[in-house]
Amino acid sequence: MLKKISVKNLTVFRELDLTCCSGLNVIVGENGMGKTHLLKVAYSLIAASAEAGKKDNSTDPTKTYLQKAYADKLVGVLKPESVGRLASRKQGRDRCQISLSFDDSSLNATISFATSAKTDVQIEKLPTRWDEQSPLYLPTRELLTIYPGFISLYEGRHVEFEETWRDTCLHLGAPTLKGPREKRASELLKPIELAMGGKVILDPNGKFYLTIPGSGTMEMPLVAEGLRKLAMLARLIATGSVLDKGYLFWDEPEANLNPRLIRRVAEVIHVLAKEGVQIFIATHSFFLLKELDLLSLQDPYPLRFWGLQRNSEKSIYVEEVDSLKELTNIVALDEELAQYDRELSLANG
Repeated sequence: MLKKISVKNLTVFRELDLTCCSGLNVIVGENGMGKTHLLKVAYSLIAASAEAGKKDNSTDPTKTYLQKAYADKLVGVLKPESVGRLASRKQGRDRCQISLSFDDSSLNATISFATSAKTDVQIEKLPTRWDEQSPLYLPTRELLTIYPGFISLYEGRHVEFEETWRDTCLHLGAPTLKGPREKRASELLKPIELAMGGKVILDPNGKFYLTIPGSGTMEMPLVAEGLRKLAMLARLIATGSVLDKGYLFWDEPEANLNPRLIRRVAEVIHVLAKEGVQIFIATHSFFLLKELDLLSLQDPYPLRFWGLQRNSEKSIYVEEVDSLKELTNIVALDEELAQYDRELSLANG
């Protein structure tokens, strides 16, 4: 389990410390406050370790290897021109520092780099073993429609798509589960398949379809965008990618979903968190926030809200609370109330 994320001089952040819970961690804040940057930085460091461990877990991590592996993953995921571009731009020579702390201290890692860094980083705290849990990152865009041929394109050409798309496509193409874990996945899939009206299948040619009982199959590009996003989640459950008690990073789960589908997503997030998956999401949706909070009241599970705000000096700080009502500033709610006030004003004319 990831226990703490600490950053100094990273993009928009002067200094920030986030204490994680074992279940669901929710980042809330206005655009431009670095919510996605935090998700991607944590994902990058964990993914770099997990990928290296899969290639060769017979040797322990070394600074020589990880200096380049961490930098490559950060550049691939966040797409700066060089790793140094992730450091805050200001006068002086302060370095960017990123630290991840885990319940298993052998995984703890700290890196740093200056604005001039190109292809590697400085290892200040070296993990003594590889992370065995592969993280999963779900971008705001669904990937089922671009899946055919995407992995070979990404690995064979210089393209500007972020590396999380390639990583997630690898999970989408994994074989589906069988045995006892298949039964558990089927239980999780029932409400999602009910909302979609069918099941997701991958044909031998590498194309995804939605099979609808009584209506045959529908090419994924013809399926509504919101349902395609739900279909991507369904496929990742069917392959076991989000059932391995690992890490799930999800940027704006509510994007392109109507409230009914957002409720389904909230229910799945709730179940996964209770089953031991550590989840990190960034959202603008008050509806999703409220659904997650209501689910925690009905069936308690580890839940942490991180509210990003700016102080009088324009620096970003975090408010960490365990329930929605404790957040002092929710922009999505403020805008809904302001809209209601405008409506009353027009009505009273």
